Amino acid sequence: MFYIIGGVATLLFILVIIVFKEKPKHPPSRAQSQKPALTSSDALSAIIRLFKNLNFVLLVISYGLNAGAFYALSTLLNRMVILHYPGEEVNAGRIGLTMTIAGILGTVITGIWLDKTKTYKETTLVVYIMTLVGMVVYTFTLNLAHLWVVFITTGTMGFFMTGYLPLGFEFAVELTYPEPEAVSAGLLNVCPQVFGIMFTISQDQIIGKYGAMPANIFLCVFLTLGVVLTAFIKADLRRQKVNGKNPKNVSMWELAGQSSEFLALLRMWLHRWGPVELPEWTGFMVAVRPSQLSQTWRPEFAQWVFQHCFSAGLFQALFPLPALLLASLLWSPEDITIVTVC
Repeated sequence: MFYIIGGVATLLFILVIIVFKEKPKHPPSRAQSQKPALTSSDALSAIIRLFKNLNFVLLVISYGLNAGAFYALSTLLNRMVILHYPGEEVNAGRIGLTMTIAGILGTVITGIWLDKTKTYKETTLVVYIMTLVGMVVYTFTLNLAHLWVVFITTGTMGFFMTGYLPLGFEFAVELTYPEPEAVSAGLLNVCPQVFGIMFTISQDQIIGKYGAMPANIFLCVFLTLGVVLTAFIKADLRRQKVNGKNPKNVSMWELAGQSSEFLALLRMWLHRWGPVELPEWTGFMVAVRPSQLSQTWRPEFAQWVFQHCFSAGLFQALFPLPALLLASLLWSPEDITIVTVC
């Protein structure tokens, strides 16, 4: 087993050396392009500034409580399961696997949701609350003598606890922009290790003296504190504010009288096959919000296209010009917005 893990780790190490680059050729966003001029290379100065940022300090503590509880729970899960279900060592391992797989799904889903909605504070708070709810349910159902219930509750906890981890990092970047992500991520990683050690030792002692339920209630108390701290974090989305200066929304109705702007969009798309002189825009995407699909041409077809192509946003992102032409055929100009990016 260790040889296999070592082989995979070695392969990843080689790939990192060969494939990874320090930075992309072009800045991926306006915020990133302005960042070198705004940040100091002195890590100590950055750490001092971060500790003066109250919102970031609250996030570090709440993140540490959540991740620390997850570390302690993962470490002692086997012991707690066998305590209530003697002889179920194999199923205890499967329960841990279920928690891990659910956590992978949670990480992907919460990441996609956050990228789509940009609701950093709201998403983080909701996921934290669901983590607490899952922990409470797990605490009071562990001793019901139904192993399938334990599978469900630990899977739910894994989904939200692990799903919270990328949210914390993304929220930290927003709160600390334009400070280096390596510094904020490093501080964010230290706190869970500290809380994880404290929680693991404390839970282990409580389980030995009083049992699993008091030990899990111990974690519930600290997760409740984490929810309260998260609620007090102000959503100061600094990176989004910088990027927010960039987008410009223009309706199709407004573009109808601006043929030069519309042609500029077409020329921008054709730029993929040959160099042309472009306007200040370098990208666009179609946003459709039909008011009444039933009154459109071919309403059944329009409904299908909206649900399967336009509602998720992937079709517009990959094929902006065909999406623009298709939308202009199916819906009225008032229902279509062109999101242009400088």
